[in-house]
Amino acid sequence: MKKIVEFLQLGEVFGYFLRVFQKPDPSRPSTASLRVMHGINRISIVMFLLCLGVMLYRFFTR
Repeated sequence: MKKIVEFLQLGEVFGYFLRVFQKPDPSRPSTASLRVMHGINRISIVMFLLCLGVMLYRFFTR
């Protein structure tokens, strides 16, 4: 039972969402490919949340 509770904790997931949208640390080196990868991650997270909102809206209005 304890393993199931640990599995369902979403703190790491929400922590990742917050970290992705923070300003980059200037002390860490950044390459063009790394910036592009993080940009694509941001776009995919925003699209996921937008689609989740649309699905919830459709679920509750039908």
